[in-house]
Amino acid sequence: MTDLKIKGLTMTIIFQAESANYGESVGNVASLKKISRNKGEQYTYISRQAIRYNIAEQLGEAFAPVAQEGSGDKKVIQFLEEATIDKYPEIDFFGYLKTEKGSNGKKRAAKVRLSNAISLETFKGDLDFLTNKGQADKIKKDMNIAQAEIHKSYYRYTIAADLDQIGIDDEYGIVLENSERARRVKKLLDTVAMLYRDIRGRREDLKPLFVIGGLYDIKNPVFQNVVSVRNNCIQVNEITGVMYEGIKEHTHTGIVDCRFDNTNEVKEVLKATTVPEFFEALKKEVDMYYEGN
Repeated sequence: MTDLKIKGLTMTIIFQAESANYGESVGNVASLKKISRNKGEQYTYISRQAIRYNIAEQLGEAFAPVAQEGSGDKKVIQFLEEATIDKYPEIDFFGYLKTEKGSNGKKRAAKVRLSNAISLETFKGDLDFLTNKGQADKIKKDMNIAQAEIHKSYYRYTIAADLDQIGIDDEYGIVLENSERARRVKKLLDTVAMLYRDIRGRREDLKPLFVIGGLYDIKNPVFQNVVSVRNNCIQVNEITGVMYEGIKEHTHTGIVDCRFDNTNEVKEVLKATTVPEFFEALKKEVDMYYEGN
């Protein structure tokens, strides 16, 4: 292990998207993933696994190799033995589990953790009516009919990274150079800044419209439960309510101009900059952290 000072990077992001993660269909109705709150209000969400996949595919690094192993009905898909963190940032960030017959196998907990992206507006039960009439007409046959739930909303999710543990794997005795660790984290930030998701012929933009976070001496996902939107306004008072000593002075905020009705308040109270400036500030602090250790 290296003696890097404990340091957590966390940021909470708001983006806008439409119908970006479906679950199991009910009959011929494609159902969005949803959770219920309070008196049964439903909120759609994009799972952390889906966001993880999109980050990994857009990171610009090789996918860690996998294979289906086991026998009979107990075959599982898992990372190969030669998939190690020095070659594949994907498992450096998100961890792995490699089972071995007769042993406890090898595992590495995620060093970059994601929350589900949960909608900030309730699902009202809207349905899209789908047919393949264009194709059916080509062969003069009856069209097929289906329905799909649809929901456009602001979504919120949080990323929390253990900067002092990225680039270290005790299972294999691997410790990467700090310059490589910094490069990986900055590439992760660049990916999140321009993230998108392909689904059902659409490309949904997951790029942040609002983002708040920073590098801290604690690893709490500081803003996970206090960033919300009501009447198209960021609820600033909820955010300032968690500005403890040691948090406020290290926090950065980015916002897309005129996107929210209280943009000026966000700029004044939270000293918000543009979203690109937010990510540049974090990347500079990442460099300073790794260069200073």
